[in-house]
Amino acid sequence: MKRIAFFAALMVLVQAFSPACTKIIDETKTIYEIHEVPVQTEDGDQLFAYSIQAFEVLPTNSPAENKVRLQNAIDWASERGAALWVEPVEGGYPVQSGVVLKKNVSLIGVHGPTGRGTVKDGKPTGSLFVISDATHPFITVQSASQIKGCQFYYPEQAFNDASKIIEYPPTIQVAQDQGVHGVTLQNLTFYGSYFAMDFRAHAWFDSQGHLQGTPCEQILFEHCYGYPLGGRFIAIDFCYDIPRILHCHVNPAIMREFKGDYGNAINDSVVNRKTYAYWIDHTDNAQVMDIFTFATYGGIYLGANSYGQLTNFNFDQVGIGVFKDGASAFNRIWEVSQGSIIATVSPDGNVANIHPFLVQGLGQISISNVDCFAGRAAAAVLTTQGISYDFLKVQGSSGVIVTGVNCRMRNYQSSIPITVANSKAQVSFINCSNKDGKLFTFQRTGESSSDKGTYTVL
Repeated sequence: MKRIAFFAALMVLVQAFSPACTKIIDETKTIYEIHEVPVQTEDGDQLFAYSIQAFEVLPTNSPAENKVRLQNAIDWASERGAALWVEPVEGGYPVQSGVVLKKNVSLIGVHGPTGRGTVKDGKPTGSLFVISDATHPFITVQSASQIKGCQFYYPEQAFNDASKIIEYPPTIQVAQDQGVHGVTLQNLTFYGSYFAMDFRAHAWFDSQGHLQGTPCEQILFEHCYGYPLGGRFIAIDFCYDIPRILHCHVNPAIMREFKGDYGNAINDSVVNRKTYAYWIDHTDNAQVMDIFTFATYGGIYLGANSYGQLTNFNFDQVGIGVFKDGASAFNRIWEVSQGSIIATVSPDGNVANIHPFLVQGLGQISISNVDCFAGRAAAAVLTTQGISYDFLKVQGSSGVIVTGVNCRMRNYQSSIPITVANSKAQVSFINCSNKDGKLFTFQRTGESSSDKGTYTVL
């Protein structure tokens, strides 16, 4: 009896620690034998996922075949809240656009962000989706979903000739036909995309001020890298409770390991589109931390119906670093701190249009510990003017409030670093240094349209 009990207990242990095996049949009557695969997370934990190869998503299939089979895998996983393992393969998986990542599903690959690319025989490799058509967004995400550790590659995208840039739809897009709540996008890399991640939800306010449509909530972008040739990396609109953009990086050297860096023609084309690498509107208390962009027209647009915090950032070789708008005096405030902006580019070559900060509308922006300077990038990389016009320009006709403290302002053309072209603006800067390395204060009350502000060098 003791021996029987021992073997019974042993069988329980074997079953507890053995990967699960499931047999499923899809609509084509194909039988898949699905095994769980142990996956180590970056935190050292272990989870079990199901390889997409078990659903016959294979590197040798056509993109159309792989789209159908990947969607089959997602549909199966959605009912179970399962994770799908993007098993790394040489050259990646060709997949047609139009995939829907349904509720409860995680797509998990092997990579951290690969900021200069993976490489095998001159091509990227690993947990990689290879996209060649421009019909739809590559993947549309629904609630409680996750994409992690994957790369996305557009091999037919232009590399040297800007006239041949393909305007692909967004690589990842929020679902437009339903509210989307809780999406994690982590450790992702984009090669040759035109627009990386589009989370502008299908929502609006009606004439009575009631929110309509399908807004999104709790969207997390973390450790995502790329250089979109349309200049737009992340766009968020109608996202409440709350969006977070953390540790993201935009740089034309994204494919250095396998193809090289984008050069002057492509980078100038990206700048000339006058788009922003990061774009936010209609949000509650957006959190933006440790973000970088190089060679895009705009660093970040803080929309008229947004508020939040931006900290620890670097916007290098841009035309406008931070563009702050505001539709209300109530809660349209952004706190911006601990960053640097190198504003030197202008599509029309006019230095007067280059501003590290551009502010308009209502609300308030509070700036602290931001360093702005300028210098020319190598001619082979980007066309620059080598200087900005000022540190900050306030435009429009609304009563906006701008405050600044402990900022360093260098390499600007104007006689003073603050330009006020708004008769109602209130502006106050203290403990800041100008282009001559001198401390100064700037005060403007906004009580009189003739008040140009008082600039005092200490």
